[in-house]
Amino acid sequence: MPEAKIAPSMLSSDFAQLGAEAQRVVKHGADWLHLDVMDGHFVPNMTMGAPVISCLRKHTQAFFDCHMMVSAPEKWVDDFAKAGCELYCFHLEATQDPLALVDQIHAKGMKAGVAIKPKTTVDQLEAFEGLAEKADMILVMTVEPGFGGQKFMAECMPKVKALRAKYPHKDIEVDGGLALDTIDAAADAGANVIVAGTSVFKAEKPDEVIRTFREKVNKVQLK
Repeated sequence: MPEAKIAPSMLSSDFAQLGAEAQRVVKHGADWLHLDVMDGHFVPNMTMGAPVISCLRKHTQAFFDCHMMVSAPEKWVDDFAKAGCELYCFHLEATQDPLALVDQIHAKGMKAGVAIKPKTTVDQLEAFEGLAEKADMILVMTVEPGFGGQKFMAECMPKVKALRAKYPHKDIEVDGGLALDTIDAAADAGANVIVAGTSVFKAEKPDEVIRTFREKVNKVQLK
């Protein structure tokens, strides 16, 4: 199992202070910054695009984990590569040819992630032969994509467990409702990349939250 990576979701930050917020959570121990890109079509909300990420890139050297909650994710690969995105994670449900999209992302020098919604099964992911192996990361959504602050869906954990058993060295990310009372379920299932928004950005001591998340994941890893 790969090492823990804690990726605070900038969706829960103060967007008027985006650069400072990024620097703050990195100072408190964040490994990655999770950037939620929503187009108002694939999901019923709109957030940031490549121009905003390009501006943020000037304020931090942190690893940018770009979660593309967009229709036609093929359309935006070049723009986000130029903006400084290092991992481009698209939704399986948003594309007809995910294998070709992974190749397109890799050709631009980025890592490729594949995200699945709560109702999308591991079998649906693996129906595309070789996709899970070719992708650098698999993201299992633990809420319906589109909004922050939702309740963690523990019923998604069997998918994480199945993916970890089959792909022991793969980065497996969980996103949605991760907090001090849900991290154990995610860590025990085998997730090693933890996305957390409210529980980090609204915490009195975000460094303690991040440290606890990392310790929980690494404890499972050592078993």
